[in-house]
Amino acid sequence: MFNTAHFHPMIVHFPVALILVGFLADFVYLFFSKEKCLSKMGLYLMVLGTLGAAAAFLTGHVFTFEPKEGAIVEIFERHETLALVTLVIMAIGTLIRIWVLVYKKEEPMYKWLVFGLYLLGAASVSITGFLGGTMVMDYMMGL
Repeated sequence: MFNTAHFHPMIVHFPVALILVGFLADFVYLFFSKEKCLSKMGLYLMVLGTLGAAAAFLTGHVFTFEPKEGAIVEIFERHETLALVTLVIMAIGTLIRIWVLVYKKEEPMYKWLVFGLYLLGAASVSITGFLGGTMVMDYMMGL
């Protein structure tokens, strides 16, 4: 039987994949190949990953239950906090990147600022996903 608690697990894989592959595209563009398509791909995946992170955070916050006791409580709180951190980092990075694109800012400082935020977002979404997987696999949350 389907219920609203399924929304979060259905959505969470998208921001993880989009953010990590987008970061990889930007990484390859900056350090190995100056193909413009990689930079564009990184931008599009950054935008989609940020939107996916917002959807994942909202579905997790609204449709999943919060454990009240046991070791899972601490993991859940870290997972929820890092999900919000991921969303904020990615939103700031995406807005700066779009601002740089619209106003044609060519200074390297902006490129590296966005890349640094993307790196932090990729790390944060990875840890968030790991903690979510830990809750499901080790504590059978949501099963």
